[in-house]
Amino acid sequence: MSGIASAEIGAQVLSRTFPAITRHRLALYCGASGDHNPIHVDIDFAKASGFPDVFAHGMLAMAWLGQAITDAVSPERLRSFSARFVAITQLGAELTCTGTLAEVTERNGERVAFLELRAVDQNGDVKLAGEAVVAI
Repeated sequence: MSGIASAEIGAQVLSRTFPAITRHRLALYCGASGDHNPIHVDIDFAKASGFPDVFAHGMLAMAWLGQAITDAVSPERLRSFSARFVAITQLGAELTCTGTLAEVTERNGERVAFLELRAVDQNGDVKLAGEAVVAI
């Protein structure tokens, strides 16, 4: 925790890169999440819907972003976490999830840090953008 508490505003305080998204990983995520939308696993359905192939669940990318946060901060210090989906995450994408220190303040009698979050693919395309508030 001392890393975030002592970081300068604008410093990257968390970063984690996840393995490339595969069809197998999407099938496993369908089972684990209960989200069986065929757009994520059925190439014929995806093509009939106007897409070149299946693509990742947005919540898979958000879960990885959450994991990057809790790798840097113990879960009991996480006060809030939100993200918006910016772009479709294609098969083969290797997402890097980062957090940048935006502000340190006091809220409800507790010192907290506001983190700007991003999940970007290997081409630098933003897939998710969000924020987290963590106690420091």
